[in-house]
Amino acid sequence: MDVPPPSSSAPARPRPADRPAEGGARSHDRVYRALRTRIMHGEFAPGAPLTLRGIAQGFGVSMTPAREAARRLAAEGALTLSASGRLSAPALTNDRIEELATLRALLEPELAARALPRAHWALIERLETINQTVAAMAARGDAVGYIRTNLDFHRTLYLRAQSPAILQLAETVWLQLGPTMRALYARLGRSEPPRHHRLIIAALRAGDEPGLRLAVRSDVTQGLRMLKG
Repeated sequence: MDVPPPSSSAPARPRPADRPAEGGARSHDRVYRALRTRIMHGEFAPGAPLTLRGIAQGFGVSMTPAREAARRLAAEGALTLSASGRLSAPALTNDRIEELATLRALLEPELAARALPRAHWALIERLETINQTVAAMAARGDAVGYIRTNLDFHRTLYLRAQSPAILQLAETVWLQLGPTMRALYARLGRSEPPRHHRLIIAALRAGDEPGLRLAVRSDVTQGLRMLKG
């Protein structure tokens, strides 16, 4: 599969379509949310540089909301802020990848297990539909679309857990891993949805909690650990 190439060395800028108008709700919050989504979905390669001026111009806001949004994202680990004030998408070390994979292995099987008692047939059918979209994104080599729909698969299941605090922690991990997931799918050259998604759906149909936990844990960690070394 041909995966779209990582971002160039030029500082990344938000797309014009992402630009929120100033006024009304706080501009920095809108910039934060739009940029956060782009990072989580792997639209920036690991280490891709950003500038406050580029963020401000891309979103059509002043420097102040751009700076505040960048600070919030840096505090969440979504951006790296150097001592000189330079911003970049995080380029993770092997130890950091292992740490975040461990967090996913702890948080996401628990969310899935909590969702299991509420996994009605409509939810299972929804997951099957999303998985078809994941497959379509893989087939056409759309790395960002693949990451977005893959996360949608997991989020749709985990929302049934009704455990917002755990889900928030999981999403923070996804955010820190966004650029790394882009690099992962570029390396794997994936052309079909993860096989563990089928195992997750099968475990939900069977009401098999141990099988569900194992399928989720395998799905969220195996690929990441292939990036080490």
